[in-house]
Amino acid sequence: MKVLVVGGGGREHAIVWKLSQSPKIDRIYCAPGNPGIAELAECVSISISDIEKLAEFAKKEQIELTFVGPEEPLLHGIVNHFKQQGLTIFGPTREAALIEGSKAFAKELMMKYRIPTAKYASFTNYEEALAYVRTTGAPIVIKADGLAAGKGVVVAQTVTEAEEALKTMMEEAAFGSAGARVVVEEFLEGEEMTLLAFVDGTTVKPMVPAQDHKPVYNGDQGPNTGGMGTYAPLPQVNPSMVERIVREIVEPTAKAMVEEGRSFEGILYTGLMLTREGPKVIEYNARFGDPETQVVLPLLETDLLDIFIAGLSKGLENMEVKWKDKSAVCVVMSSAGYPGPYDKGNVIQGLDQISYPTIVFHAGTTKKDGELISYGGRVLGITSIGDTLQEARDLAYGAIEKISFEGAHYRTDIGSKALR
Repeated sequence: MKVLVVGGGGREHAIVWKLSQSPKIDRIYCAPGNPGIAELAECVSISISDIEKLAEFAKKEQIELTFVGPEEPLLHGIVNHFKQQGLTIFGPTREAALIEGSKAFAKELMMKYRIPTAKYASFTNYEEALAYVRTTGAPIVIKADGLAAGKGVVVAQTVTEAEEALKTMMEEAAFGSAGARVVVEEFLEGEEMTLLAFVDGTTVKPMVPAQDHKPVYNGDQGPNTGGMGTYAPLPQVNPSMVERIVREIVEPTAKAMVEEGRSFEGILYTGLMLTREGPKVIEYNARFGDPETQVVLPLLETDLLDIFIAGLSKGLENMEVKWKDKSAVCVVMSSAGYPGPYDKGNVIQGLDQISYPTIVFHAGTTKKDGELISYGGRVLGITSIGDTLQEARDLAYGAIEKISFEGAHYRTDIGSKALR
């Protein structure tokens, strides 16, 4: 088979890496890809937002299956367009991807179908949002309704912080139209976790749970990023809790989407808080998480292509998805200044010293004059696999000591919560 993966970050590198292990695939293309992906696939310089050009390429090269990594093309209807062109693609339509594209839509869906989540209110009027925050008090969570590359959420510890967040989103339009509407939520306390699932309408096949670390500094300090590291599975979360989440949250969500005429096919990401009252949804995404994918896929035993094919034919129900009895840890190395304005163009050294069970997933790299250089905020994801979480963690941090680029920053506490 010929397969096309759309995207060019660490998540797509992990997807390509996993697909490259399938004996059924002859050739993988990735648009636009990155230097790490280029070692496993043929990179094609087409932007993720150029849906028509991607479809033309898929036709010309007789691509038999396309898979999309990032949210942006999904929300712009890449699945709808490919299907109209008679092309095979596994992922949610524009209508189904709205579960990520609008936080207000997701909240309304949860309220209608009684899926547990935080209490909330949504606003398009700045003054009304301000009045609500002042009445409710802090801590409180402010979210831009639309896509903001994982940065449109502020957990405000004080009313002043909440007011500043509203001003940034609604008055200063820091996230463009994404912040024209905001969702204000009650602050939930507990253990955070992500549960990804393969979905083909009503059938849900959960993956191993993972935990992301969003704030840029140790101890969950500093501004939120796209994710500074993850680990999977979670030794502190009982398997019966995962079963409960699937039963009470993920399956009802899939069924609700079918009821709404927005049947979801693809990867459903559920971000959760395990509160004293039970698990509650923080957010949904309509695709693989980044960097969760970098720890989840290395633990997958089943051929990923087989799962995609089963999903396309509504055959997930009869599919057994197997997982390795191991742990994985991913530590993100970022550029100095990230998530604000960051450095670019620093030479990356030491990757030649890394070997399995450590995998280096490229997130923001490029080649210049034959040298690998930093190009994004998040540059590399260093993933290690071990028999235990401690072993995986030791391997990942051991590998990081061999890798260097000017201004490299990483958290030193990824996964440490689970080891306390």
